Amino acid sequence: MAVTPRVFPPRKRWPSTGSSISPKFADLNLVKSLLSLSQEISALKPLQCLLIQKSLSTINKSKLLAIVFEELLRNPVSTSFSPSILLCFEEMYIVFQRIKTLMEDCCNGSKMWLLMRIQPLANSFHELTLELSTLLNIFPVNELDLSQDVEELFVLVRKHCSQSKPSVDPREDSLRRDVLALLHQIKKEIVPHHLKLKQILDNLGLRDQSSCREEIECLQDEIQNQIDEKSKLDIASLIGLLRYAKCVLFGSSTTQLEPDHRRRNSLSDIAVPADFRCPISLELMRDPVVVASGQTYDRESINQWIESGHNTCPKTGQTLAHTNLIPNRALRNLLAMWCRQQRVPFETVGSNEKVSGVKATKAAFEATKMTVYFLVNKLSVSPSMEAANAVTYELRALAKTDSDSRACIAEAGAIPVLVRYLGSGVGSEHPNLQVNVVTTILDLSILEANKTRIMETDGALNGVIDVLRFGATWEAKGNAAATIFSLSGVHAYRKRLGRKTRVIKGLIDLAKDGPTNSKRDAIVTILNLAGDRETVGRLVEGGVIETVIGVINVLPEEAVTILEAVVKRGGLVAIAAAYNSIKKLGVILREGWDTARESAAASLVTICRKGGLEVVAELAAVPSIERIIWEVMGTGTMRARRKAAVLLRILRRWSAGLDTNDVVDISVMSEGRLTTMLSA
Repeated sequence: MAVTPRVFPPRKRWPSTGSSISPKFADLNLVKSLLSLSQEISALKPLQCLLIQKSLSTINKSKLLAIVFEELLRNPVSTSFSPSILLCFEEMYIVFQRIKTLMEDCCNGSKMWLLMRIQPLANSFHELTLELSTLLNIFPVNELDLSQDVEELFVLVRKHCSQSKPSVDPREDSLRRDVLALLHQIKKEIVPHHLKLKQILDNLGLRDQSSCREEIECLQDEIQNQIDEKSKLDIASLIGLLRYAKCVLFGSSTTQLEPDHRRRNSLSDIAVPADFRCPISLELMRDPVVVASGQTYDRESINQWIESGHNTCPKTGQTLAHTNLIPNRALRNLLAMWCRQQRVPFETVGSNEKVSGVKATKAAFEATKMTVYFLVNKLSVSPSMEAANAVTYELRALAKTDSDSRACIAEAGAIPVLVRYLGSGVGSEHPNLQVNVVTTILDLSILEANKTRIMETDGALNGVIDVLRFGATWEAKGNAAATIFSLSGVHAYRKRLGRKTRVIKGLIDLAKDGPTNSKRDAIVTILNLAGDRETVGRLVEGGVIETVIGVINVLPEEAVTILEAVVKRGGLVAIAAAYNSIKKLGVILREGWDTARESAAASLVTICRKGGLEVVAELAAVPSIERIIWEVMGTGTMRARRKAAVLLRILRRWSAGLDTNDVVDISVMSEGRLTTMLSA
């Protein structure tokens, strides 16, 4: 049965000459192994479009040699071989291993990248054939009891191997030169001729959008598989060229590829776990680090936050005691494992390249600009909503790749054009278009300069808010909330957004009624807005505390973090509203994760100190509350232990009939002073 090339996983690098290991089989077992290996090679399909003759010739030789090995196994007399025969068999096994590896890698790889390396690959086929020829020439075939027909086959294979030439098909070499010429044109900002592009892609078997999309994904795989930096840059240029060719030759489409177990997944098509997303950029973290507050962010995002003058934790609003960034190696290992399972490329720490690598070369950058301007112009004159949806989908996919693409899209004037399709009328008739538009704006907003462009574009902010409140799907509403979160990363915009009642109401409604993912988008955005004291009052008036209490069982960590921020800055009204949350906070204190317990303890301290004796009595009524607090003091984070100590003293003073407002907040004390005070 023929073996499809798809079953073989991509390799990290081309195998070296010494990578194969000589087998330690004896006599017939060695022949059985040779037969099995030659049959595996024979079952492979010849390469398509490139190296056709080389691969076909190699497969045919393997088929003929498999007949020789079968003859040896059928002959019961040949149960023992001379040392010279065994040595030849062992060397043949190594050559067959290398042939199989070369064939598999050529089948699995990108056609474009195969074309760029056509000369060294042709040489590899030639060298392996010569090695096989040498072994066949010295092989003592006369010592074997082979039939005349089989012996003639052996001689035929030996003759064909000796006639091998290290040549490259002139047609393939000309095709390679054509691709290099196009890349050179793009570097000079010359738009490639469409007919020439089509001719090249036809010769590579890339005749529709689906095959182009798959080829781009293969190239993205190749970038991850390369060690040599120059190869990565060359592949990045090819990706840019193919993206442009796909759009101008085959148009835009929202049609997804059929499921393919070896296909590289795109992050836009995968539900990334919330814990794997950076709270700032909302993208999959590549280098997770922990800040002084205990929260984890992607290194690049939190560095930008700190360098812009912030000294607080973006998620909790807590002032950072220091700005040291501690690598979260445990989370990074989980990220790498998840990416491997999902077939998503995972960058190494210290790499400056994005997943796609499109900003690495001049050719890649210029190709991206050409693609963007083509798409934006097409969107500007789209005759129908279906056509607009297809173009927007392409812009959405491009906006996810890297900062250069986001900058190009915004500079090409895409934002005002996209805003046209944010209205509720569009959403009701074409919900997918609304999702694609708001998600594109979300991805564009990740770039700092684009935040200003979005906020200053007429109708952009109002359009996003309308989607948040009246979007046709939960996905659209959630991505609108995420866009507001991204924009609120700028302090001035956070205040401006917090003043808008529609924003507050939209977020609270989404947190109440949305599915879990949308709730999380809304909750995290509310938390960001709660960093402004003026906004907290509006949040409390809008019912944020009741909403948070309602989702505390679903999103405990996010909910208690918001509760801490709101009761800290919201005054007595917030404290009174938080009264019903005391028992639930007690449960989080007992069962939550470390960060959730920390926020729960901090919230309870604020509520009890400012809420009066009735509030403390409510806390005291929680079953086993003192034991729970002692557990937090023994096993919680440093801040949780200090807050728990304050809680314990509040309860003790309440039980003794003393004023709980006189309790000193020892959350800033050292561990030694804390221990001394508690033991006194």
